Order: sequence, then structure tokens, then C-alpha cells
Amino acid sequence: MTRPRLTLPLGSPLQLLLLACSFALSAYAGVRLLDGEWFEIALWIVGAALVHDLVLLPLYAAADRLLVRASGPRRTWVGYVRVPAVLSLLLLLVWFPLITGQVTTRYTAATALPADRFLEHWLLTTATLFAGSAVLFVGRRRRKPTAPRAR
Repeated sequence: MTRPRLTLPLGSPLQLLLLACSFALSAYAGVRLLDGEWFEIALWIVGAALVHDLVLLPLYAAADRLLVRASGPRRTWVGYVRVPAVLSLLLLLVWFPLITGQVTTRYTAATALPADRFLEHWLLTTATLFAGSAVLFVGRRRRKPTAPRAR
């Protein structure tokens, strides 16, 4: 009788090495980031987590419920609206100060690059995401359903 092989649920050695390297890189970045004004940065991180959990999460959960209710019994198109909306809002969240023009002079001073096109680029990216999603939706709706296989 063969003994069952003992396996650890940790993953392969390569996965463990990559995980250890990512933790080391994150720790290094955290130490470098918190080297200066650590209190303000920690306050910003905690505040961002609270704003997300207490304000943003209920808002986009309610918007998603409205979208699902509006779709009725046929919900095949909901994912084609969710994905570009989430990606667009994520880009807005990340680049919000530049999209709204709040830090254009500071950005230009730090990078020597113009900061006046971020709103246009975000709007173009959002339109492209929704257009691509619409093309995928129409393409999949027009595809003929395949006949079921005989068993």
C-alpha cells in the first residue's frame, strides 16, 4: 500500500520566490514612502480606505443594482456595461487631480510635460472602452448559435 503524498498548499517554489520578492519590494517601497511625512501618508491611506468603504462602495453597489433591475430578465448586456464603467471609473480615481486640473502647475514643474490633455484623454479612453464593449456585444449577438452536440 502506498502512502499518500504530503503536499503543502503553498504553491510551487517559483510562486513562493515571486511572492517573497513582491513582499520585499513592497516593504522597500513602504519604507521609502514613509521616510518623510509618514503621518500624512498614513492618514491619507486610512482616509482613502474609509471613503471607499463608507461612500464609494455603497454608491457603485446601488448603481449596479439599478443596472441589473433595469435590464429585466435578459441580463446578457450587463457585463458589457460593467467592465468599461469600472475601468473608466478606476482611471478617473487614479488620475482625478490631473483630470480635473487641480495640480497642473505642480505636474508641469515636476515633469516638464504639459498637463492640460488629461481630461480629453480620459474621455477618449472612456469612449473607446464603451465602443469596444458595444462592438463585442453586437458581434456576439450576431453570431449564430451552434447546434448542440449529439451524445
